[in-house]
Amino acid sequence: MLRTKSVILAVAAVGILGGGALVAVGMTRDSGGEGGGVLSSGVVGGPSKPAASPTPTGPSPEELRKIERAKQVRSLNAALKKYSATVPEFSVAVLDRKTGETYAFRGSEAYETASVVKVQVLACLLLDAQGDERELTASEKERAGRMIRASDNAATTSLFTQLGGAKAIGKCNKKLGLKSTKVVTAWGLTKTTVNDQVKLLNQLVNAKGPLDEGSRAYAKELMSSVNSDQNWGVPAAAAKGENFTVKNGWLQRSTEKNRWIINTVGRVSGGAKTDVSIAVLSHNHVEMPGGIAVVEKVAKMTRQYLKY
Repeated sequence: MLRTKSVILAVAAVGILGGGALVAVGMTRDSGGEGGGVLSSGVVGGPSKPAASPTPTGPSPEELRKIERAKQVRSLNAALKKYSATVPEFSVAVLDRKTGETYAFRGSEAYETASVVKVQVLACLLLDAQGDERELTASEKERAGRMIRASDNAATTSLFTQLGGAKAIGKCNKKLGLKSTKVVTAWGLTKTTVNDQVKLLNQLVNAKGPLDEGSRAYAKELMSSVNSDQNWGVPAAAAKGENFTVKNGWLQRSTEKNRWIINTVGRVSGGAKTDVSIAVLSHNHVEMPGGIAVVEKVAKMTRQYLKY
């Protein structure tokens, strides 16, 4: 009786202390009976790890850029709307060649061009020479230089007439992609929009556009060397060390109680980030200096909010 009890206790001890051995035995036997067979991995290796959940994907860089751009546009719209309530009417457009984006505030409103139409006359002169497969003559260069750098009206009228007048310049619009610019014989009263003006400015630097490399370089040369007294408008948006081109227009309009049309078009470029065409058109200013202040503030506001 005592011996049997001892044997039972010994076996129990082995079962407790040598559980690893008993488990090993159980893993190698296939008795087919209750409790037999291979132990599950849950018993051998502990609880299994749950499958990893997929990593959530956020907005792509392109989507983030669109979100940021929309925010910038809303802010600029609000700022310009507030400012427009305090000054004579204006419109502004910015074409960013780095991003391909175009911004416009009242982009389809038509304004009389005053002297900014001279950029269009220059582009048409260059296209006319290209069509004839020739260089500009010395006379054409002299008149073009006075037209852009000094805003000389007599030189403009001479070239405008040589090219065939309003009808010919109007046909040239199609080559330049200008759909909302209506040329008239009194060329300074040609009507245009800021949307058309930034398209025209872009054609002056677009390698895939109608103007060849030589024509683009010549237009840049003239528009980056205007007389110092005309170095206002778009250049106000340029940071120190950046390059700019500009052509301004100003006209005291008898049909608007001798108030002023003040327009500015041009380009600002520099570094890896900045390459924009800007057009600001406005009218109904009591004085010319006040009009200049308005178009310069508007140009600078576009940079402040669009971050170009």
